[in-house]
Amino acid sequence: MRGIPLKKQGINPVVDRLMESYGDGRAVNQVEGLDLPGRESILGSLGRLGSVLFPGFWDGHAVTSANLEYHVGELVNHVYLNLVPEVIRAFRYNCKVGACKYCQSRRCRKCDQEHLAEDAVRHLIESLPGIREILKQDIQAGFDGDPAAASIEEIIISYPFVFAVATYRLAHELYIKEVPLIPRLWSEHAHTLTGIDIHPGARIGPSFFIDHGTGVVIGETTEIGERVQLYQGVTLGALTPAEGQSLRGKKRHPTIEDHVVIYSGATILGGKTVIGRGSVIGGNVWITESVPPETRVLLKPHDLVKSQPAARRRASA
Repeated sequence: MRGIPLKKQGINPVVDRLMESYGDGRAVNQVEGLDLPGRESILGSLGRLGSVLFPGFWDGHAVTSANLEYHVGELVNHVYLNLVPEVIRAFRYNCKVGACKYCQSRRCRKCDQEHLAEDAVRHLIESLPGIREILKQDIQAGFDGDPAAASIEEIIISYPFVFAVATYRLAHELYIKEVPLIPRLWSEHAHTLTGIDIHPGARIGPSFFIDHGTGVVIGETTEIGERVQLYQGVTLGALTPAEGQSLRGKKRHPTIEDHVVIYSGATILGGKTVIGRGSVIGGNVWITESVPPETRVLLKPHDLVKSQPAARRRASA
């Protein structure tokens, strides 16, 4: 049985209402040539960068010592050619919405988006050897800190923190070059896949390990030193998020010094909060003030009450 044509089902009023919603100025659609970067293209570049950092692990290609140089060269070249136009679109979008710090105009006349994009992507690519060296330390910290890990290879291919932290370290390089949109798209993609939310603006030292990972939140102005270990459900957040945009650009997330362990469910808030070197933060604590170095912060244990139904007590007697 053939369906009734859409126009005879009253589709035009629906289209009219949709057109009204597109024109309400609340930015849930992009028209008039704002030309956002392409999501699939950007995520494709992220995948290729992952293959550069961990050849043979994530892309399914058979890599040998004979073809490794060619394989990596092709990936890097593809990333450059693919990512530069997307970064140009990101800078151009900032100009069109009046967010460009160079021109402050919807018609940019003072900044060169192509030059900015080429510089940012070149910086990212030149950072890859250093990122890889830091990731080696992160992965070794994961192996050293988890007796359940059977091998380094098991960690790389299966532990969610590897993808989340690798993505963060890539996104951070574009963030410091002030590339709009793309660093957050990468970090939120990793958040979706792993449950680990690391803002690309955070500053995180080497030998960083997140065990289990689900529910970890690391805010934009967080600073984390070397050899820090987090467990699931840790929040490193802002103390007064209700103030919203007025806090933009201000230090609003905590500083975690070297050799700190933070157990599951801990919440540490505030830009003035510093967790001193070598401290251990117990599970489910709420911290809004600084903690001195070499300090243990634990909740006082609750009293546990154990009881048995009367019938079970008689049966065991």
